[in-house]
Amino acid sequence: MSTKVVITAALAGSGTFKANNPAVPYSPQEFADEAEKCFKAGASMLHIHGRDEAMGGLHTSEVEKVKAVYDAIRKRVPDIIIQVTSSVGAPCPVGPFPESDCVNLINQLIKLNMEARLRSIKAIKPESASLNTNTMNFSILDRKTGQVVIDNVFVNSFGMLQDFGKAMEEMGCRPEAELYDIGGLDNWLLIAKQGFFKKPYNFNFVWGVAGGQKFRPDAFATMAHALPPDSNFTTCAVGTEQYPAIMQSCLMGGHMRVGLEDNTRLPNGDMAKGSYEQVEVAVKIASCLGREPATPAEARKILGIQR
Repeated sequence: MSTKVVITAALAGSGTFKANNPAVPYSPQEFADEAEKCFKAGASMLHIHGRDEAMGGLHTSEVEKVKAVYDAIRKRVPDIIIQVTSSVGAPCPVGPFPESDCVNLINQLIKLNMEARLRSIKAIKPESASLNTNTMNFSILDRKTGQVVIDNVFVNSFGMLQDFGKAMEEMGCRPEAELYDIGGLDNWLLIAKQGFFKKPYNFNFVWGVAGGQKFRPDAFATMAHALPPDSNFTTCAVGTEQYPAIMQSCLMGGHMRVGLEDNTRLPNGDMAKGSYEQVEVAVKIASCLGREPATPAEARKILGIQR
């Protein structure tokens, strides 16, 4: 295994806000400030979402807002790899709708949502983008009581996996397949038979989403052992599952993703001052296991990214 470990910082996603941690960035300036700190701490890649300040920090797929974040980071930290999410689409209206129109309406809404999810990637052509692999529950629940706070289904069809994957590879943007369970890998393997995914293949194991699977060391090992040859894997996890998950990934020769998108705290429970503090934890974990953080140039070589 490579002694170099790629550390990714996911600065802000769709579900964490300043109310959860004041350090969650909304503005391009805040993203750039945090990106620089993460780079200095040892991160070689960033995962970004657009946030709408005027709407209280809600996620957005508007090209102008996503590009403003991307450009601010690129200007401040020109060497770092920036990965743009493809998970955020257009808001969909909720029914009731006339029964005769439901099927056509649902299909139209899904199509519009897919177009919105890919448009900033087409406009920016980043070095990497996330590629989700299966339709699943993706909700917010009270973890103590099991009460549903926000109920949501995350739609990722085979057609989307095919079309997004082709588009990314054709524009020179390396897809990172997001695996929430081993079924997502099986979906990817089916579509990969078409032959358009380039080697090395890059995967991210995602743990702890309400709708995905909880982190379990044996499940992690099963996922890692099921990957095709010429594969890289990294991992991220929601909340307290973040640190044991990245430790196992590093131990098994994989890479690590941390950041305020997934977890707002440090291992001792204290509020993180920023994603950079979690990067520092990842660097310590790597050091304990005899591995060093990859530079952006080394990360590009490992991940097969052509600048």
